[in-house]
Amino acid sequence: MDITLHYQEKGEKEPLILLHGNGEDGSYFRHQIDYFSDRYRVIALDTRGHGKSPRGVRPFTIKQFACDLNDFFTELEISNAIILGFSDGANIAMEFALAYPDKVKALIVNGGNLNPDGVKRTTQIPIEIGYRIAKRFASKSTGAKRNAEMLGLMVNEPNIEADELRRIKAPTLVICGRNDMIRESHTKMIADHIPGAKLSIIQGNHFIANKRHAAFNKAVEDFLQTIPIGMAEERRK
Repeated sequence: MDITLHYQEKGEKEPLILLHGNGEDGSYFRHQIDYFSDRYRVIALDTRGHGKSPRGVRPFTIKQFACDLNDFFTELEISNAIILGFSDGANIAMEFALAYPDKVKALIVNGGNLNPDGVKRTTQIPIEIGYRIAKRFASKSTGAKRNAEMLGLMVNEPNIEADELRRIKAPTLVICGRNDMIRESHTKMIADHIPGAKLSIIQGNHFIANKRHAAFNKAVEDFLQTIPIGMAEERRK
């Protein structure tokens, strides 16, 4: 690993990893860190090039971020964990679950998408315009270069085939806001392709973990309470 990821940690017991969205950092989950810390070892990461984590030299891609997460598990000697990902963090979580299935005890996918077409065009068009502008000036400005990388994640990624999701065996909750920037049909398709996944749609937009945290936390808590100790291990056999 060419970098060391910054993270916040609170609580003990089994690990609950929180993965933020594009351009954010672990502080996005302030309403979850405290709430779950009495039952879990809550760890909120800053993804490569986000927050206080350095950019490093490796590719700035969802797959690389999943590799970074695997390295992080090794560094902290975490054998498996519950993973909750939001937006790009949800995409990282899905890539991680596909690449390292034995390391995922349970999966919570909040506002994730399999490809850029999963995003509503009213949201995606301004992102594409911003990306083209930033890319044009990337060679002349470090700020533009950084913006081009960030926006590029939403324009060019992720690239997950729906049928790949059938390989995910961990208990999974797919959760989104009723007015999410991700198409509701796309979110339902993700849930339909992950074996046994539960789907929860609550009032709010893309940022329900922050803006509607009471309802979001309850949905997550209700899901986690359905997972007996050892269930994830049995499902992988």
